[in-house]
Amino acid sequence: MGMISLIMDLFWSLYFVCSIQFWRMALLWTFSVAYSHFQLLKAWFFSQKIVSYPRCSPSIIPNRPVCVITGGTSGLGFSTACKLSQEGFVVVIVGRSEELLSETITKIKGLNEDAHLKAFQADVSSVESMIKFKNSLRQWLLDSNLHCSVQLLINNAGILATSSRATAEGYDQMIGTNYIGAFVLTKLLLPLLESSPVSSKIVNVSSFTHRIVTDMQVDEGTVSGKRFLSSKQYPYAQIYEYSKLWLLLFSFELHRQLGLMGKSHQIFVNVADPGSAQTSIMREVPATLAWLAFFVLKRLRLLQSPECGKNSIVDAALAPPGTSGAYFFGGSGRTINPSAHSQNIKLAHELWETTSNMLSGTPFGNETNK
Repeated sequence: MGMISLIMDLFWSLYFVCSIQFWRMALLWTFSVAYSHFQLLKAWFFSQKIVSYPRCSPSIIPNRPVCVITGGTSGLGFSTACKLSQEGFVVVIVGRSEELLSETITKIKGLNEDAHLKAFQADVSSVESMIKFKNSLRQWLLDSNLHCSVQLLINNAGILATSSRATAEGYDQMIGTNYIGAFVLTKLLLPLLESSPVSSKIVNVSSFTHRIVTDMQVDEGTVSGKRFLSSKQYPYAQIYEYSKLWLLLFSFELHRQLGLMGKSHQIFVNVADPGSAQTSIMREVPATLAWLAFFVLKRLRLLQSPECGKNSIVDAALAPPGTSGAYFFGGSGRTINPSAHSQNIKLAHELWETTSNMLSGTPFGNETNK
């Protein structure tokens, strides 16, 4: 880093430190991840039973299972894609950059030459892009020797945006990537998940930061993020927390609705919380502060590498059939309780209805009405 760049980063860091959102991240996020680890420690200390699940490798006969993973070109997504390719999955990686997708395929092939991989360029935050991806995926499955179905969907894509920007549909991009995109893609791929000859799974990657939210509105202005786009001070930390809580609420509501439709034996929905991992999630935070954050978390023994952080995601992906509605955290197949707010059935249903109504005026509405 040159002297001018260093000085600019220091000034940018000072500006960041003076914001409420920074201290929300520094204090409340650290407390939240520590509390999640405390749940595991308390159970161990008092000899309480932690619900954990063994990993079950999928059958690759007569057909290899297909896994779709978003945000698989770096960090946790990349590590998860590598592991699942070793487990026999045909791993379909979804990302925005063709260059990064190509590099990812090359890297995974270098680690596992027998890996079965496919890459699709798509923007998770764009409804239209997700529809195009769904159509391309279905056509690719029909043209291949694979069964035209999906056995595993991992909604891993996520960003921490420190400035406001809108998606093509006018939604906040962070909400569009972290929550709305997962909602849209899951609903679009449900027919392919339902047509699987074996049970299928959905894994949504959430975050310990959801614990901070104790009250919120689920009106269209909030869920779309439009009311934040015009804010003088973009509340990026709060929006990130909201998006991760909404993903949890969506997961548990989907689990509940599948049960009501009599499909709970066919599609299983779980949530994975990888904890605090040293990934590129903080790339929009000044480099000096990002380094300091990782340094402090490491000193507190709360920071993991992507290789370790991916364990909760893989645990959820390879959980025994029948496992659904669980919150995986800490690796070794362990689960803990998410916040009470995330288990609010009334709130989850309201969020589902608001999101569905909000999307009804987009091309997604036409797709779901077919």
